[in-house]
Amino acid sequence: MKTLKITLGLVVASAMFVACNDSQKNVAEKKVDNFEFYIDSVSREAVDEAAENWEAIEANYQKMKADVDNSITSVEENSVLQNDVDQATLKYEKFKSEVIAEHEIMKAENSKMMIRKSLLGSEYTGGDMQFAWINKDNILGVYQNFVDTVDKNKDSYSREDWDEIKLIYEAIDTRKNTVEKEGLSSEDNRKIAALKLKFAPMYTVNRMGAKSDENAEAKK
Repeated sequence: MKTLKITLGLVVASAMFVACNDSQKNVAEKKVDNFEFYIDSVSREAVDEAAENWEAIEANYQKMKADVDNSITSVEENSVLQNDVDQATLKYEKFKSEVIAEHEIMKAENSKMMIRKSLLGSEYTGGDMQFAWINKDNILGVYQNFVDTVDKNKDSYSREDWDEIKLIYEAIDTRKNTVEKEGLSSEDNRKIAALKLKFAPMYTVNRMGAKSDENAEAKK
């Protein structure tokens, strides 16, 4: 984002040097140069960093594009300038498609992380799906929080959310196999079994409902 700020500063500074008494063609040429410079600079940004700041990038692009288009229309022989703008626009649109794709990936990852934090409780701070932090002393609380959270939010989960929930559930179950060998009490094991019995039909029914809702929405 630092590079983007520097770029914007240079573009603004360059625009200030367009003298009021310059010919329309000179003004247009300078604005096209600024437009190309902006797009060249932006497209050198890392895609993931650009995705985080895309609203600012897009807003500045739209403002500059409207300005340069308006400037070109005032020039009679503008084919060369128009070609330069078109080429720069194509470059921007290609970069934009890459950024949007990355933005969707980031949104999906953020959504997964939010679901995991809500389902696994305050002790979960990220990491892989091995869940080494789950032990015989806290595993019942993890299952309890998981099932309670799913029950509370079951009507709002999408089909993709339910798929992620199932992956997390299976990962907890895998960890439970290890925890049982480490001294999980019989009482906690029975309580966990009851929670698993509660979750199973909840998952089946609500995931099917989410899929049906999405199919119905898609037909509209």
